[in-house]
Amino acid sequence: MSDARAITVSHRERLAVAYLRQSSPAQVRENTESTARQYALAEEAARLGWETAKIVVIDADLGRSGRSGTVRAGFQELVSRVCLGEVGAIFGLEVSRLARSSADLQRLLEFCGLTDTLIVDADGVYDLRQFNDRLLLGLKDVMAVAELHVLAGRLLESKRAAARRGALRFPLPVGYVYDDDGHTIMDLDEEIRHAVADVFTAFETAGSAYGVVAAFRQRRFPRRAYGGVWDGDIRWGRLTLGRVLGLLANPAYTGTYVFGRYRSQRTVQPNGTIRLKTVELSREEWMVVLPNHHPAYISWETYLANHRRLEQNYTAGGAQPVRTGDALLQGIVLCGGCGRRMSTAYPSGKATYDCTASRQDGTHLPECRSIRADVIDEAVARRLLEVMAPDQITLALQAVDEVEARRANRIRAVELQVERARYDAARAERAYHQCEPENRLVARSLEQRWEAALTALAEAEAALATVRADTAPLPSREALETLARDVPTLWNAPTTTARDRKRVIRALVADVTLRSTPESKTVRVGVRWHSGASEELIVHRPAPAPVLRRAPNVAVELVRTLAAQTDEEIVAALHAAGLLRSGGRTFDVPAIRWMRYAYRIPVPPFQPGPGAMTVREVAQRLGLNPGTVYEWIQAGTLEVHRDPRGRLSIPFPPHIEEACRKRIASSGHLRRGTRTPTVGGAV
Repeated sequence: MSDARAITVSHRERLAVAYLRQSSPAQVRENTESTARQYALAEEAARLGWETAKIVVIDADLGRSGRSGTVRAGFQELVSRVCLGEVGAIFGLEVSRLARSSADLQRLLEFCGLTDTLIVDADGVYDLRQFNDRLLLGLKDVMAVAELHVLAGRLLESKRAAARRGALRFPLPVGYVYDDDGHTIMDLDEEIRHAVADVFTAFETAGSAYGVVAAFRQRRFPRRAYGGVWDGDIRWGRLTLGRVLGLLANPAYTGTYVFGRYRSQRTVQPNGTIRLKTVELSREEWMVVLPNHHPAYISWETYLANHRRLEQNYTAGGAQPVRTGDALLQGIVLCGGCGRRMSTAYPSGKATYDCTASRQDGTHLPECRSIRADVIDEAVARRLLEVMAPDQITLALQAVDEVEARRANRIRAVELQVERARYDAARAERAYHQCEPENRLVARSLEQRWEAALTALAEAEAALATVRADTAPLPSREALETLARDVPTLWNAPTTTARDRKRVIRALVADVTLRSTPESKTVRVGVRWHSGASEELIVHRPAPAPVLRRAPNVAVELVRTLAAQTDEEIVAALHAAGLLRSGGRTFDVPAIRWMRYAYRIPVPPFQPGPGAMTVREVAQRLGLNPGTVYEWIQAGTLEVHRDPRGRLSIPFPPHIEEACRKRIASSGHLRRGTRTPTVGGAV
């Protein structure tokens, strides 16, 4: 190790850099003596002969860890100055202050050796061009790394020992607090407990995290703040999707103490930067799991069921959750040709099961078909209702109890908000009355706070009244018991949504496979139940739309015979003859119009009636273009009548014709464009 004599004039002509670093803001705030000692390094540089103008203090890394040099602006500035040859000596309390990473420290020492930069610490002066000094600094680096390893091992083992006893304290999720003895208990605030419990109830009802967010759209949710001036306080706000997922994934709500859910892992980025990220471990890798450690909001079985439900909802992983739409078998229909899952499409507004995957990759087979969803859904639903057990009374009554509990929870949540608002108003009132009247600066602020609290109380009471008014009474229990005995009625009830029917089907049916051939008019539907049993249903393909609309030949001939009559008269004749359309439907006017179009049956000539003309007849009589007559009709100049087919007739008595001719005579444009009439009369 060199002494102060190693400092030459060349070194003093360059900068003396005092590098300051402490690992965390808490150390900067509490270990003030260490900070003062590091700032005193500038005085040491002056004592060793550097001018004040050539002494630089780099303190940008105070409160930053020395694990990596890429995130420390001060360290990067130091390395840059050394590489540019601006630094004659680096001052520090000890070498390990420069960097906790051996790679960063050794790279800096290499640069110092190349640029003849000295290292000065409390033990002496080091010349990196000297082998002994380089060796000594290397040993100090190794000892510092070993010291950190030993200290970290001791601290981590102490944490693990406390965690194995369930005594290691860490920030609790919202809904839990520590009591005076350090035990974990439920939050004493009833509104907070009620809100947390309602999250799990809403997930059980909705079956998705997005459903929970929708259920809390009009409600606020608590959040515990960590750090800053609000550290430990409860802040109320909107419940987001991320928070819902965090609540459902946290095992603390089952009353279980868990330590080791996450692990820190260092990764190397493509640019060589080392990043520290947090990795979530599986349940099998959790270090400490202590059940029944504190009060629970849900059971461990419910927690596992919620986790499975979230995995089933994770579409990016290949799951097929229940979605909106009329197709009851969406997501569980397989193609019998290629074996792939069939997609659900709505090409014309009606759901269709289609094997689109095979078309996209060119593996389409003749058996890969598409079929209307309602045809398959109806057959599977009919079979489902046949095999379901008749004992549905218990399920229906449980649903009633669930609805009543959900309504009670909703009303109770608003009641708690009213109670809190009433407490805040009373507290603001007490604070206002306790203030000295002479202190108007404080009294005005307290008065405004009291008024704001009263306004919030009025809004909460109005919201409670609205919720109670919007809660319609449920049917009587006797009516529900009667209805529960008839499962088909429940299935076909207008209040039963397609999503509810999908859940019932998926509870019993594992998947459905469709097989058909191009020449076959039937579809073989293979149903595989969750019990392991399977069966096959035969479903007839629906006829194409033109065939369904096609009328019997006898009806077509009768319409041809009566073509000169009106459509209403033809409908009456078909009804009298007892003729029906395909599917047993009766004929109506739209059906007759379609038959005229499809079978080229002429429409009877239009008869405007006595004293009336068509648009073309009026135009010919006046010697005008028909467009001019239509303009008069749109302007309201001519009165028109419209028959059931939409054809126009214009009443055209002599006084109307005379008015039209006067209008033509007064218009220079129409007079120039008038031509000799071809139908009676003179201009």
